[in-house]
Amino acid sequence: MRLVIAEDSVLLREGLASLLATHGFDVVGTAASLDGLLEVVRRERPDVAIVDIRLPPTWTDEGIRAAEEIRADPALPTGVLVLSQYVDPTFALRLLSGGQRGVGYLRKDDVIASSGFAETIRRIGRGESVIDPTLVAGLLGRHFREDPLDRLSAREREVLALIAEGRSNAGIAHALTIAEKTVEFHVSSIFSKLGLEGSAGEHRRVLAVLAFLRAEPGDPA
Repeated sequence: MRLVIAEDSVLLREGLASLLATHGFDVVGTAASLDGLLEVVRRERPDVAIVDIRLPPTWTDEGIRAAEEIRADPALPTGVLVLSQYVDPTFALRLLSGGQRGVGYLRKDDVIASSGFAETIRRIGRGESVIDPTLVAGLLGRHFREDPLDRLSAREREVLALIAEGRSNAGIAHALTIAEKTVEFHVSSIFSKLGLEGSAGEHRRVLAVLAFLRAEPGDPA
């Protein structure tokens, strides 16, 4: 799998490239800014771009803007993993709303130290969406007004939260200690209750996560 890395710190950029090489990835380019990232992605057409959310020139949301540009270009096959010191629902919505290609939004410190980092990149390369579990947990801990998910059962909300983390049906079954067939039943019910029965399979999972993220937060429970 071919990767591009965008990180303004030379030390972190080279360290990440070295780490990924040990996992068998081919790092075909690196960049230190938004413009540099877009240039190298268009030239190399990597499978996945790993992007720090804050890059020159403003060090604000360049990683999100880069992801939006990359995913809006139908000529590029590139999935995008955005890494941040914190995760924000607004940024997650922007990423997931940008199309059906693979995307991830994760806390930098947690994911790089994780033994599952390489598999996360592979999943994004396969077109899956992965959202940081801390964001999902925070959203679940809120009380929602006019919540479009009120029609879901408690178990269905648990399943949807795991979908939001990017888990497969098999992964959800393992996490909840239930049969995969049971997960399939819950997923089908979630799609039906959210009015997503007419959409393509993988895209329905993204749309369901968008519904989850868009639920309006009210006063804390």
